[in-house]
Amino acid sequence: MQIDAPLEIYSATVRPEWIDYNGHMNVAYYLMAADHAMDAFGSLIGIGESYTQATNKSTFALDTRIVYLRELVSDAPFRVTAQLVAFDAKRMHVCLHLLHGEEGWISALSEWVLVHVDLGARRSESMPDETLAKLRDIMAAHEGLGRHQALARPFGLLGDSK
Repeated sequence: MQIDAPLEIYSATVRPEWIDYNGHMNVAYYLMAADHAMDAFGSLIGIGESYTQATNKSTFALDTRIVYLRELVSDAPFRVTAQLVAFDAKRMHVCLHLLHGEEGWISALSEWVLVHVDLGARRSESMPDETLAKLRDIMAAHEGLGRHQALARPFGLLGDSK
């Protein structure tokens, strides 16, 4: 099976109501777009909405971050790619690139760490074997991908604060 590196998982267009008073897409909608992309990634690996409805199991976000690189404006098309960074039986670390849909430049990066949970027990548990097999295949395809340099920098104010 051919696996894209990274995976194209979601696309949309910036809606006018997503624009804030600075004239660009508001931070809340970057997170919403990333969340929709993570839903698509979950469906791709077999643990999406239909899986949750059938099994009462899902994923919870443990950690997220967004690094903003370039503005998206009203009516701009965008697409999201996913890179699997790491995973174990219960968790996965995924990096999303939000790209301008026509010009291809990166607007934002979003990293996610998710945990698989039993919603009835509200406790973590291992993902299904089929999902883990898919994650192994994706990881093999993504191992050679580097991470964007913006993700390597520390969070917060940089440099001497004196």
